[in-house]
Amino acid sequence: MSAPAELMSQTDLRPSREQATEAVRTLIRWAGDDPRREGLVDTPERVLNAYDEFFGGYEEDPAEVLARTFQESASYTEMVILKNVSFVSHCEHHMVPVIGHAHVAYVPQGRVVGISKLARVVELYARRLQIQERLTMQIANAIEMALKPQGVAVLIEAAHQCMTTRGVRKPGVSMVTRAFRGIFETHDGEREDFLRQISTDTTARHG
Repeated sequence: MSAPAELMSQTDLRPSREQATEAVRTLIRWAGDDPRREGLVDTPERVLNAYDEFFGGYEEDPAEVLARTFQESASYTEMVILKNVSFVSHCEHHMVPVIGHAHVAYVPQGRVVGISKLARVVELYARRLQIQERLTMQIANAIEMALKPQGVAVLIEAAHQCMTTRGVRKPGVSMVTRAFRGIFETHDGEREDFLRQISTDTTARHG
């Protein structure tokens, strides 16, 4: 797993796997346990394997994900909405999970993309160290840049374990962020239609 150029400068040397493994052993000792203990001997390797999954989004390019479009649907100009895209990200401040759902919509302008690609864009940005505000904007910006649609809307609702399991310890609290581009920003009707379409799912999760 390697970070793209915009996230890691050439002067930053990525540690070897053995160095990363030793770092996990150090953290185990810091926590007060013995990394040589039977139950912990294989933990450093397991942690690195988990990190390969958690942070695999650094290896993916959203432009490549969204590059393939369907010409036979090029005349479609109504709103396309993908609701309830579940994701797990990690807070960049404490490196603990952020678990939530994203709702993504766009109004095409000559380019229609497969809906699985929208979910992949959510996933690739979620699988990085994040703050929710940036995650929301990155998803919207990537879709706007790749598809050049009439508009893009993204709404994310997520629970942050840095707040629910530590610190103020407030379980059940969720954070909502939104990003509107194009006609979703300039046309109240389009924005309200999007929010109305996703409101059923948001209400159901809290009902």
